[in-house]
Amino acid sequence: MPDTHMLSSVRSRVSPLEWQARLDCAALYRLMAHFGQTDLIFNHITLRVPGEGNRILINPYGWMYEEITASSLVTIDLNGNEVLNPHGPDASVNFAGYVIHSAIHGARDDVACVIHTHTRAGMAVASMKCGFLPMTQTAIGCFPVAYHDYEGPAVDVAERERLVDHLGSANFLVLRNHGLLVCNKTAAGAFRSIHQFEAACQAQVDAMPRGGASGEMPLLVPETIVAASVERRRIAMAKRPSVELHWPAMLRLLDRRDPSWRD
Repeated sequence: MPDTHMLSSVRSRVSPLEWQARLDCAALYRLMAHFGQTDLIFNHITLRVPGEGNRILINPYGWMYEEITASSLVTIDLNGNEVLNPHGPDASVNFAGYVIHSAIHGARDDVACVIHTHTRAGMAVASMKCGFLPMTQTAIGCFPVAYHDYEGPAVDVAERERLVDHLGSANFLVLRNHGLLVCNKTAAGAFRSIHQFEAACQAQVDAMPRGGASGEMPLLVPETIVAASVERRRIAMAKRPSVELHWPAMLRLLDRRDPSWRD
């Protein structure tokens, strides 16, 4: 286990802006654990440190999401160098997480937060030839959706260029035969995005035909309605982002369950 003294001193060693980012990032990890969107000690959430565009927060490798606290996060730069590791040699960063997340943070100045998952439904949809379907109102809220073909475990730095090219300006990405990824300008927005993406994938899996050709394919929303809905959402979000309402509610949920994420 990490040195508790080192963890307790983190708040005094970072700026108020970084501490708030650490709180937001820790909340994300705990929320993902609460909603069952984890893969043991694997997967990652990263959040850019405000005012430090080259620095991001990431989980220490070997920690469960439900264990993450504001002080336990590791600060790294986009080259993978540890800027602040309160664990010393006891915990470092999963290299695959660095490869995927640093690519997006480095290419997209508009992105503050990146979340990547390996849920059962997400992996199932990522492995379907049809891809992610516009079959529910929840699914439509995720469009436009980008795709990146599987190239093996994400340990090849050269893959980063292809990944960001496929992502483009989209905020929802299906990693074929792998999982899902979302990015957003805020932690709150990223959480709402992944929650929506995962729920839509679960609905798609539930609705897909069973028993081969005898099954009935799900009803899809016409492309014209999808496009119109995306535009309506863009206008509505510009007026008042729904995250202003749901994020405080999520933090209250965490505090009722276990407020140690704030430590």
